[in-house]
Amino acid sequence: MNRPDKIVIFDYSGTLSIESPRFARPENLIRALEESGLFSLGVTTPEIFWEKIVNPTWFEGSTTAIGYKRIMAERIEALGLASGTAAAEIRAAASRFVDGFLYHSRIDPHWRPLLERLTGHSGAAVIVATDHYAELTGTIIRYLSAWNIPALKAAGEEADPRFPFLVANSSDIGFWKTDLRFWEVLRSQFPPATIRSVLIIDDFGFNEDKGDRYGERSGIEMRREKTTAVLEDVFQACIEVVPFYLNGGEHEDKPGLRIAETEERIGRFLDPVNR
Repeated sequence: MNRPDKIVIFDYSGTLSIESPRFARPENLIRALEESGLFSLGVTTPEIFWEKIVNPTWFEGSTTAIGYKRIMAERIEALGLASGTAAAEIRAAASRFVDGFLYHSRIDPHWRPLLERLTGHSGAAVIVATDHYAELTGTIIRYLSAWNIPALKAAGEEADPRFPFLVANSSDIGFWKTDLRFWEVLRSQFPPATIRSVLIIDDFGFNEDKGDRYGERSGIEMRREKTTAVLEDVFQACIEVVPFYLNGGEHEDKPGLRIAETEERIGRFLDPVNR
């Protein structure tokens, strides 16, 4: 069976899943807090959600297997926001909230034709690489499976070539994408000296809601530069970067336009003769 000599890397939130960061917009977030029951437990504003719950626990939540549901429930209990409320009720509300978030974190359907073509491309492997909570790994695999795209969790051993898609989540690997060790785990999944070029499509946090610390503009360029540098170091290959920035206006209302541009770039990467 042919081994790929190219890798196409997709970020998830803000890139493959365009709706995921939109879930965090204040009007959507408040609605989700109300519908899940977290609002009545004291999580009544976006500021409480980000500054008291998510941002202080982001490192642990995104680099361990604890999961979004558990870390949120434990944080609410620790803060005493729902004093007198049974722990089971807090856990249930957190679970409903996270389930709603994952439901709204689907892959944008405009990506489907491209992803299906990449599944059958023997010369390229595909990695979905994300800094996220543990629940997202299985969610991504299920969404891909619904399109008949086989995917496996990155497991630190040589990948099965029958599964050209790997899902690499920082919570499974234990390190963020800017960390050399994240990519060393992925490099180990390919035979030595087989990968000659890598293309990464990523928003580097640009498309995240402004309340999310991950989307702070000061960190976007740093994250891009550091990710590129570690990819070059680990893979010892030619690295191409396609920033997936949605600037509002036409691109936000019609993400298919931005995705089509990206698809053309990927096509040139896979078939350099037609560049």
